[in-house]
Amino acid sequence: MNDHPQQSITKQFLKQLDADFMGDIDSSDAVRQVYSTDNSIYQLKPQAVIYPKNTNDIQKILSLLVLEQYREVVITARGGGTGTNGQSLTQGIVIDLSRHMNQILQIDPVARTATVQAGVVKDQLNAALKPYGLFFAPELSTSNRATIGGMINTDASGQGSCRYGKTHHHVLDLKTVILSGELLETSALKRTNWQTETEVKTVLQRNIYKSVFEITAENKTVIDKSFPKLNRSLTGYDLPHVLNEEEFNLNHLICGSEGTLGVVVEAKLNLLPIPAHRMLINIGYASFHEALLDAKALMKLQPLSVETIDSKVLHLAKNDIVWNNVAAYFGESEQAELIQGINLVEIDASSEQQLMQLQHEFLQHIQSDQTVQRLTMSTAVGELAIHHVYAMRKRAVGLLGNVQGEKRPQPFVEDTAVPPEHLADYIAEFRALLDREHLDYGMFGHVDAGVLHVRPLMDMKDPNALALMKRVTDQVVELTHRYHGVLWGEHGKGLRSEYAPIFFGESYPLIQKIKALFDPYNQLNPGKIATPASKPHAQLISITEVPLRGEADRQIAPQDWSEFGSTMHCNGNGACFNYDLDDPMCPSYKVTRDRIHSPKGRATLVKEWLRREQTQQQDQIFEQQVYDALHGCLSCKSCSGQCPVKVDIPDVKAKFLHRYFQKNKRHIRDHLMSRLEIFIPKLSPVSAIYNLLQKFSPMIYLQRKLFKLVDIPLFHPQAKADLARYGAILLGSDLSQLTSHRLDQGDCITDKRVIIVQDAFTRYFDTPVLLETITVLKKIGITPYILPFMPNGKPLHVHGFLNQFEQLKQRNIEILNQAAATGVPLLGIDPAMTLVFRQEYLPADMANKAQYQVQMLQEWMSQYLQQHPLNSKCKQQEKYFLAAHCTERTQCPHSVHQWKSIFAQCGLELEELALGCCGMAGTYGHEAEHRELSLKIYAQSWQSKVSQLSPRVLATGYSCRTQVKRVDEKQLLHPIQILNQFIT
Repeated sequence: MNDHPQQSITKQFLKQLDADFMGDIDSSDAVRQVYSTDNSIYQLKPQAVIYPKNTNDIQKILSLLVLEQYREVVITARGGGTGTNGQSLTQGIVIDLSRHMNQILQIDPVARTATVQAGVVKDQLNAALKPYGLFFAPELSTSNRATIGGMINTDASGQGSCRYGKTHHHVLDLKTVILSGELLETSALKRTNWQTETEVKTVLQRNIYKSVFEITAENKTVIDKSFPKLNRSLTGYDLPHVLNEEEFNLNHLICGSEGTLGVVVEAKLNLLPIPAHRMLINIGYASFHEALLDAKALMKLQPLSVETIDSKVLHLAKNDIVWNNVAAYFGESEQAELIQGINLVEIDASSEQQLMQLQHEFLQHIQSDQTVQRLTMSTAVGELAIHHVYAMRKRAVGLLGNVQGEKRPQPFVEDTAVPPEHLADYIAEFRALLDREHLDYGMFGHVDAGVLHVRPLMDMKDPNALALMKRVTDQVVELTHRYHGVLWGEHGKGLRSEYAPIFFGESYPLIQKIKALFDPYNQLNPGKIATPASKPHAQLISITEVPLRGEADRQIAPQDWSEFGSTMHCNGNGACFNYDLDDPMCPSYKVTRDRIHSPKGRATLVKEWLRREQTQQQDQIFEQQVYDALHGCLSCKSCSGQCPVKVDIPDVKAKFLHRYFQKNKRHIRDHLMSRLEIFIPKLSPVSAIYNLLQKFSPMIYLQRKLFKLVDIPLFHPQAKADLARYGAILLGSDLSQLTSHRLDQGDCITDKRVIIVQDAFTRYFDTPVLLETITVLKKIGITPYILPFMPNGKPLHVHGFLNQFEQLKQRNIEILNQAAATGVPLLGIDPAMTLVFRQEYLPADMANKAQYQVQMLQEWMSQYLQQHPLNSKCKQQEKYFLAAHCTERTQCPHSVHQWKSIFAQCGLELEELALGCCGMAGTYGHEAEHRELSLKIYAQSWQSKVSQLSPRVLATGYSCRTQVKRVDEKQLLHPIQILNQFIT
């Protein structure tokens, strides 16, 4: 993609700005590439990205922008960057308010208000409000990364909007920097004396108020006629609500204006009490059409919300991390298998008794209504249960993106809104339209508000995709207009704004006048929503003029597209921007707040790197920027477990490094650390000398200088322990002693033997964990066999030594298959190392599935104890807290429940800790250049909990225990070590 022709003017603008700017300015190739996409089908590369530190910074930007020599420079504000319509994409300058301007300034629980900066994330605000029993109401599927500024700019809404309305219903005061650099403060003014209240404002601001009043007062009939009467009406430039009999409120112009009138920097928000008692009633239907038809009956008792999803989303959820928490609500019965649509009906009440009565009335009502067939019904009661079910609904967008094949759901007509009473008929015609175009699709949405999200499956790399997208859009526009609806019911207009004149009708020229008042030179997110009347030749951007991501994607070699897997299908949904420090998703992004260091950012860079490789446009500077982005990845694999599309950055990182170092020289440390597993057994006989040397200052200095390592793991004093003395049977290369007692298939769980597959860490560095595992197995009547130590190659893979990893993997697979042939279960202890066998060892050809299965310790043990309960339970001593390894938590979410069930067998209580990453992640925390970030990551989530709860905190990961020991000098135990204390 070529740079914008005004780049030289932009450089001059940025140079002048930088002289007196507190924030950050970045015009690097990599950051521009990352900001060229959002969650839409479009791709526009900006000329620079600015991260203002405060409101003064933004005022400097806009006061400079208004100078005559810079009238060709354009800016676009950006929050979470998850828009589905390119609202924050530009070929100008992006202003990202999320990095620095993300502070909650004030909470007033008595007045029920909060004042926040624009970069505050919605869930961040609600977490701070929860102790006061309050929340900010508009609900979004992207609530863990959507910023308040972004919500205001798109007038966002979602689940529960019939009760709670849209964002503008909860905005009390706004501070917006307008083109002159002035700070415009807006709130509801009384119609009778607004002139008096605006006398203190500047001449420019008084003129804006006066002109807006005249436009709205003199054109009331036209305005009322043009704007449809919908819950999700036209967002932005909301002329019907700017002026009424009581109030004059410019907030209704700014909310939903997508940064085309100014840059919102601060907001005072109205808050609501958290519903005291809530319940979800989950209803399954034989067809999606019946789920839609049932909305009329469901709404009669005025529930809080009615959400719907189709069978495609439900079936995709069954293979996602979220299903572990919701399976109980959607059953495995014969009826459940017939479900093709689901409605999630939320009811609430002020007391539990009232909630039960409301549930009774609701069930009586729908049982008496026979207009549709309802197959199943279940209830989710309580905050946690409801949260789990809604988590599935919130992941619907991402789940649809995880379908197999090159055709993926694309957002371009996916948030239409029509009167709810017409929704079923409208959707029937919508589906017929898509069927005529031979398009598959998934659907979900808010039937109570008449909004449904429809995403046709298309391969945007197809050269015919643009024409098909335009043809479908035109037909949907005609259909939606005929049903008195709007094309943009929820997600904003953005690069679909060419259709604005159709839906605004006779009011569109009035909107152009409003635009001219704020932005006479068309510099604020131009081409979106409206052009200014002051520039008659300005045009709205047509969807056929905007570069699509598919255009760049099809330049990537098909072999590379296939090799780099699911990462190529990153759709920008932004799940990796999760603000929650106690969530493991992408610790490198959380600690840097740099989009480059997110899975989405890294996926974008890798795709562009592959494109340039194929088109021979590669340059060393950009390639180094890609390397730096990937080098910051901890390879924790949380992305591949938590991303709905299963973007796997550690896998992509390994493949990139493999190619990168075919052209570039490796650091000697890479060779050392990647072969650490191989060296360890050879160093074991001299472990005492090795440990002693590691404590000498000259050795420490040499390692930091030569190898850039801050520390290296030490051998445990018991590293040379004879495992046979603890009751284990050591296996040699010949497994005949096991095969002679092979069991029939299906009887493995009744066998009294297991084979432990050793890992380097619990064998040599944290040996007591292995020894006590052997002891516990013996106590419960199991004979543990020990497979000869074999490096599994994880460090080789992490550092991109793929040829060596492949050779090692194939040798190990032969041994594992031979061991599996005995019929004796294979167990691993360290979760990160064990999961390598079912992830990195997974064959590219799934038809050639491995014969072996290496279970994690708790997976086997929980199943065994179900059939062989312990004879005696101890008396509860105290509660323990489980700090599960982040790879384990995200790849195998059932793991925590298994540990809890094992502890319960012993009469012990185990509570899961909500934690982010510990910051160690294998070799990452040992590397000098990562030490500072490693410690910051640990401090974000782990440190306070370890300080408060140790020694009752138990950690499953060796890396986690190592990090705690080196930072806080506390030795956390593995859960098996506690079990060893209580199992007799």
